[in-house]
Order: sequence, then C-alpha cells, then structure tokens
Amino acid sequence: MAKRKTKIMPFFKFLAVAMAIITLITLCLFKFIDILPGEYFLVLCVLLILFDIVFSCLILARRGVKRRAIGTVFSIIYIIFLVLIIVYELNTIGFLKKLGFTDYKTENYSVLALKDSGYEELNDLEEKSIGSLDFSSDGLKKAREYIEKDIDVDFITTDNITELKESFLDGEYEGMLLEDSMLAMINESDETFNDKYIVIYEFSIDVETEDIAHEVDITEESFNIYISGIDTYGSVSSVSRSDVNMIITVNPNTHKILITSIPRDYYVTLASKNSKDKLTHAGIYGIEESVATLENLLDIKINYYVKVNFTSVIDIVDALGGVSVYSKYSFTSKDGYYYTEGYNNVDGKKALSFVRERESFSEGDRTRVENQAAMIEALINKAISPSIIVNYTSLLNALNNSFITNLSTNDLTEFIKMQIDEMPSWEIENISLNGSDAYDYTYSYGGTRLYVMYPDNETVINATTKINEVLNGTE
Repeated sequence: MAKRKTKIMPFFKFLAVAMAIITLITLCLFKFIDILPGEYFLVLCVLLILFDIVFSCLILARRGVKRRAIGTVFSIIYIIFLVLIIVYELNTIGFLKKLGFTDYKTENYSVLALKDSGYEELNDLEEKSIGSLDFSSDGLKKAREYIEKDIDVDFITTDNITELKESFLDGEYEGMLLEDSMLAMINESDETFNDKYIVIYEFSIDVETEDIAHEVDITEESFNIYISGIDTYGSVSSVSRSDVNMIITVNPNTHKILITSIPRDYYVTLASKNSKDKLTHAGIYGIEESVATLENLLDIKINYYVKVNFTSVIDIVDALGGVSVYSKYSFTSKDGYYYTEGYNNVDGKKALSFVRERESFSEGDRTRVENQAAMIEALINKAISPSIIVNYTSLLNALNNSFITNLSTNDLTEFIKMQIDEMPSWEIENISLNGSDAYDYTYSYGGTRLYVMYPDNETVINATTKINEVLNGTE
C-alpha cells in the first residue's frame, strides 16, 4: 500500500519565503551601508544563509510535526531578530545620508526697539529709521532686503558696534538691527542693556558657504578635526560665538589621539579681517573663520570640522545613557550640580553644566577647557565601548540634528570598518594652550576693552610641535 504524502501547509511555505526575503534585505542593507570589512561581510552572508536553509528545511519537512514546530519557533525568532537588525540598518542609513558638507550657515536677526518707545512690531517702524552695522556681509545685505520687503525704512549704518548701541540708546534711530550673536555680545559686556530694549521682530537668513575640507584617507593618513561648540540651543547651523575650541589630532597608524584645547578668549588675529579679536568671536563669521584663524595660529592644516551646540551635548550624552567624566576638583556649578574629585556619572544636563562652568575655579577658563577635553575623552570612551550597542538607535536619533560636519559618509564608514577590522586600543592625550589675563580692544566689539587672554607663545609652539609629532607618528 502506497504511503500517503503529507501536504505542506501554506503557512510554512509563506514562512520560508518570508525568511528568504528578509535575509536578502538584511544582507543588501549591510552591503549598502558598507561598514563591515569584506571578510566579516562574507562570514555574515554564510551564517544568515545557513540559518535560513536550516530553518526552512525544518518547517518544510514532510514528516515530523515536532520538527516543524521547533522550526517554526526558531524561524519566527530569527525573523524578529532580522527585523530588529533592519531597523538598526535603516536608522544608520538615515544618519549617514545627513553627513557631509552643509552648504549654508544660518544667521538669526532681531529688530530691537527701546522699551519706552511704544513700538511693538515691525510695522511700527514704517518710514522711520533703523540702525545697523555696515552692510558689508552677505547676511546683512540679505537681512536688509528681508526687512525692506515689508516696510519702507531708512537704514543708518556704522562699522562700530559700540557706537551703534550708544546711538540707539540716545534715540538717534527708532530701531536697531542686529545678528543675535552680536546682540549676545552686547548683553554680556553691558549687563544693563538687556533691560532697555524689547525685540519686536525676529527672522533668519541662510548664507552660502564653501567646503573647506582637506580630504585624506582617514584610515591610513593622520588628520586634524576642529571641534566647535557654539553658545546656543536649537539649530546647529546658526552662527554664534564658539565657546568650545579644540583640535583633535588622529593618527590611525599609531592609534594615538591628541586633544588640544584653546581658551575661548584667546587673543588671536582673525584670518579674514587681519585684526585682533577673541577666538570665540571668530564663530560669529562662520566656522570657516574659526578654522582659518586656528590654522594660522598653530601653523597646521585642519582637515575637517565638527560643530555642536548646547542642545547637542545634552542629547548625545543622554542617548549614550550618560557618561563617566573625570574632574580634577570637587565643585558645585552655578546650575547647582555637584561634582566630586575623580570620576562622575553625568546625564546630558549635568554634562553641559560641567563643560560650561568656570566661575567655580581660580583658573577660570583654563580649568573649563580642561573639563571640556575630559568630556570629549569620556564621550569617545563610551562611544567605543560595547554598551554602545544598547543605545545605538537612540544615539543615531540624537546625532541626526545635533551636529554639522564636513566629514563625508565614506570617511566615516571606512573609519568604522577599520575599527571593526583591527579593534585597536586608542591612546588619548590632552593638552591646552595658556596665556595671561588682559583687557584689550577687539575687532568685533570696537570701542570697548574686553577681557582677553594674551597667548603664551611657549604653549602655542608646544602645541604645534605636539600636533605634528602625533601626525607624523614621532611622539
């Protein structure tokens, strides 16, 4: 008597086909992202295809209910596992697509009126006068055109921000147009000014920028990255004063990282202005100004930059699940957070307070730049630790709008591929530039002496020497 053949239910056929499709999608996405070395990708292909074949054989077997049941359970677990991987892959693709040079910077403008003027909106300045700095920059020209689309107004200009402020307070014009970073500079130098005006209109202008990257193969050649931390919340594309200024020198052959910190008030020559100013003020003119100024100061080439702001620090640290940062001192920040000498576990807000604090230290900004370097080291150590896998998706979501860089997608994927392939242990060293306290005139705030730090040439020369030693692998 002929044996009766067991029919395979459509569900099992569907499950087998689903596994094959999801396996193929997973492998295609890995190939598209291209962060795995060739041999790793080959091993992954073999493993996933092998799993797919084994589980398919179990569920498609014509005999053995128990075998099919076991195969079904493992197949469903396998599919769920692959779906989670696909989610990770899609998040990675979304993140990588946003990397690379951003061809604009955002300038944020405010129109001010005196508090007792009675003016409450832009239309109140119709056929009146507005004071402004000279329209020598593309941003200011666009800002003027933006206002003139709405109202007929007479612009009165000056090249001196102190004169602009004083004339506004004296009532020589009814309104004042200022880029927000300039306004913040006035408020910082004159604590009474903030009580004398109201903002009656705000708008933003996007200004084209040029890519200043000096590209190298970052898996084989040493390179410098400028880290700029601007003193704002919200959009990272905004121009603003750069409170954090670091050069990170990376040698992929010796696996050495050097973090060089430069105080925000360093008295430097602005590259495009050929005039003395605080380093922090270079950020007002765009990150390209900060890069060129530091290249001249240290006599080095900066290959890439990364720009972050206050919001970035909070989001990134929280996405990492917090970090452990080393403090040389026990202190309480002005925000009320307490830090003990040694390692401190911090969340995003506590991390931001840590890197901004300077009033608690006798060395002021000198200690602050040391703390900023310690935070960068803490972030690097957390990012290369195994725990990053747990926080991977949340980290990518946090990074999506938290920084701007001119590193390309290919740069990053090749570097990740190298890290996975070699699993090197990185040596991290911190140094900082120093100087003497002083008060002097600055290009951006002409007419008023501001606190500055005169560079200590010995520390500048030492930094240049050290950077070149790391670059050349001779340290």
